[in-house]
Amino acid sequence: MATTAENFSQFDISEEEKDKLIGEVIRYVLFRNHQNAGCPIKRDELTQLVTKNYRQRSLPAFVINEARSNLASIFGYEMRELQRSRPLSTNQGRSMQQNVADAKSYVIISQLPANVHTKYVENVNASHLNGFTFAVISIAHLAGGKIAEENLWHHLRRLGLFESNENHPALGSIKQALEALVQQRYLQKDKVSGPEGNTLIYELAERALDNTISKGVKEYISQVQFVLRGLVNGESAAAVVLSTIGKDYINELLDHLFMEVQMAIGAGSSLHPSF
Repeated sequence: MATTAENFSQFDISEEEKDKLIGEVIRYVLFRNHQNAGCPIKRDELTQLVTKNYRQRSLPAFVINEARSNLASIFGYEMRELQRSRPLSTNQGRSMQQNVADAKSYVIISQLPANVHTKYVENVNASHLNGFTFAVISIAHLAGGKIAEENLWHHLRRLGLFESNENHPALGSIKQALEALVQQRYLQKDKVSGPEGNTLIYELAERALDNTISKGVKEYISQVQFVLRGLVNGESAAAVVLSTIGKDYINELLDHLFMEVQMAIGAGSSLHPSF
């Protein structure tokens, strides 16, 4: 592409050097994504791969952009930049992970069709983690996008997932499994000050708000709602959660979700290929 060639010409390096740098960035991204279970990769880490031997100011941005293009066209991965962490909707929260969120970073998201991803890419041995992720995101979604820590644990306990459990047969430490969702940017964790002291709040973060995952969760919840539509006529899950009768309804809805999630955690079946 002419624009790419013009941009490359300003750096005074060979074609071979350029390709080597792009290859190094791609290998690093794929390795780190696998090693750190999908946790964000900081742009500074990728920049250092270039600047350790080259001093051209705009070269890191050029190499990273080319690597992103090649990851998409060759490997079927989108290297998506995460947005700066936003405050809680109440504007009372203080982010507990500003040092992570403020640094520009990327996550790797498959662009493959769901059926292809499931057949050729998905790790069936990690399906129990997918089920856990689905359960937590669904709970937070039904609670309006954010939920107090104690309320989240209340629902997880109904799944048999206790915060004191360090040796779950599929998930290991349940607390660490939940913290991993924060590190992977499915959740954001904040402290909110109130009349009774500080409350820890979990809110859906960038990955959970990604259209593919968000759509999958909403579609599945809608299917369950269809089964339960005799309980509440014409009201969405969000409206029900905010209403008085929503307490009984959300428990019924979660019961159905939890039956599916328990199967996923216990038997290794996958709920949604996007996780």
